[in-house]
Amino acid sequence: MATGSRVLIGLAMILIISGELLVPGEGTCQGDIEGLMRECAVYVQRPGPKVNPSAACCKVVKRSDIPCACGRITPSVQKMIDMNKVVLVTSFCGKPLAHGTKCGSYIVP
Repeated sequence: MATGSRVLIGLAMILIISGELLVPGEGTCQGDIEGLMRECAVYVQRPGPKVNPSAACCKVVKRSDIPCACGRITPSVQKMIDMNKVVLVTSFCGKPLAHGTKCGSYIVP
């Protein structure tokens, strides 16, 4: 993956978790921001194949409030990450998003 793309995805994830790139008026979500950026960005980026995440990514996912962050993703963030991949990563890591959960404009089937 190109370094620029990795930085962009990482920045988006930091802003999502910190609450800076989310729906206005909402609080922040708990999680390991640096860990998500470092360990998981490659698994949810656009474009690219769906790949099961690493054990390191799963460890970070388990410590983060993914439904909180997922529920506040803006259209600009959604252009950078593939919501189907987010669902794959969370499911694979043992923290599946519930059916009907809204992630940006995406609704988990």
